[in-house]
Amino acid sequence: MLTPQQLSQYRTILEAEKKELLSRFEENGHFGLDEGYAHESTGELSSYDNHPADDATELFEREKDLALNEMAEEELHDIERALKAIDEGKYGLCAVCGKEIPPERLSAVPSAVTCKEHSPNQNVSHDRPIEEEVLQPPFGQFDFDDDSDESAAYDAEDAFQEVAEFGTSDSPSDLEYPQKTYDDMFSEADEPIGYTEDFENFIGTDITGKEITVYPSVLHEKYEAALDEEGIMTEFGDLPAYEKEPYTEHNERD
Repeated sequence: MLTPQQLSQYRTILEAEKKELLSRFEENGHFGLDEGYAHESTGELSSYDNHPADDATELFEREKDLALNEMAEEELHDIERALKAIDEGKYGLCAVCGKEIPPERLSAVPSAVTCKEHSPNQNVSHDRPIEEEVLQPPFGQFDFDDDSDESAAYDAEDAFQEVAEFGTSDSPSDLEYPQKTYDDMFSEADEPIGYTEDFENFIGTDITGKEITVYPSVLHEKYEAALDEEGIMTEFGDLPAYEKEPYTEHNERD
């Protein structure tokens, strides 16, 4: 059992926490909820001329204030319940099983009136917003997202990369290997788009898959240079004389 000195100590702690909460409610008007409308809490007479995005921001702030106020109200309720238990001589005993609450638990949570085994928060909620059931297909796990899968099918990662081309919050300093242009600021920006092999950008065939033709381009020159470094010969055959010339805008073939 707790000694009178311990009970007095816990009462002092609880009363101090209650006073702090009540003072906070008085200062912020229950997190601005004493005002009738969200725009009143910001000092505006009306939200008629606000941009819809501004109204959405105010709505989010209002929802956040509701959550903070609810949490503070629950904390105040627990404190008052613990003070009542002290007055009734039941403080330190579990309200469910009647066993003594360990001093370590009371030191950590002075407002506790149950033992750990009968705490109302035994399980952590894994409930997710209902919106995720709708948002999951484009942004969730896809069959082609497995690292071991070499499929070239359009998957969730490709969807994100396509959107990221228009810009993200990352800057060059956020990347392990800073890029030269902001066009390459998203993950795997150098990944081939619309083709699998590099040579598909400058090689072509007839309708039967024969008569291989190489069309000079900057990509072709880079490809050949990479093969030369590796000492690898292409299987495309020798090129006509005009195609052996360095690629420029003037000798580009139609």
